[in-house]
Amino acid sequence: MQRYFSDLKKDNCLELKKEDLYHIKTVMRMKEDLIEVVYQNKLHICKLDKDYNALIVEVKDDINNKKIRYTLCIPLLQEQKMSFVLQKATELGVDEIIPVLTTRSIVKINDKEDKKIERWNKICKEASEQSKRLDIPVIKKITKIEDLKLDGLKLLCSTQEKENTLKNVLKNSSNYDKIIMIVGPEGGLTNEEEIKLKELDFVPITLGKNIMRVETVPIYLLSVLNYEME
Repeated sequence: MQRYFSDLKKDNCLELKKEDLYHIKTVMRMKEDLIEVVYQNKLHICKLDKDYNALIVEVKDDINNKKIRYTLCIPLLQEQKMSFVLQKATELGVDEIIPVLTTRSIVKINDKEDKKIERWNKICKEASEQSKRLDIPVIKKITKIEDLKLDGLKLLCSTQEKENTLKNVLKNSSNYDKIIMIVGPEGGLTNEEEIKLKELDFVPITLGKNIMRVETVPIYLLSVLNYEME
């Protein structure tokens, strides 16, 4: 069954967004079919009536049991790479995404931030539907490095660190319910940026001898964390 998200419930009906109704009518060509609709992080089985109202048939007991929340801090990337990272990070269970201004990022947003975030949210929503999630990652406003004052286990992917691995940090850390990861742009974070992050209690880690592309790093990190934590 196709999955959608709803923000509004009226009696026994969940309201679908305009773009989802277009997808149902024009792309999927559904007629009085069953669909899955997530409302308030709960899965509802709904039947479309002749007017394409999503009538609730059953509420499932599906629950998100993940104990550790993941926050991914990524530099501003070119559209194709940004879309790829958002999609794959969503599929791999990221909970929060923070776009970060970095010195070596060649992408400039200027006055288009709201439009960019709207587009990024759409990508995450579609990836959440495809991967059968019960929630959609939250995308925060574009942030400066010095404003990343977050609580949790904070990981800094560093091209300078040679010894401290992700495995070592996880093994020697305890009492946290959130993992924050920051990834640098092509060319990495500058020395000054790494110093600022260390002052904010980010722990530098190495990802091995091979230097990965910026869009590969989040996939690697989240895959390893899913394996270790779940």
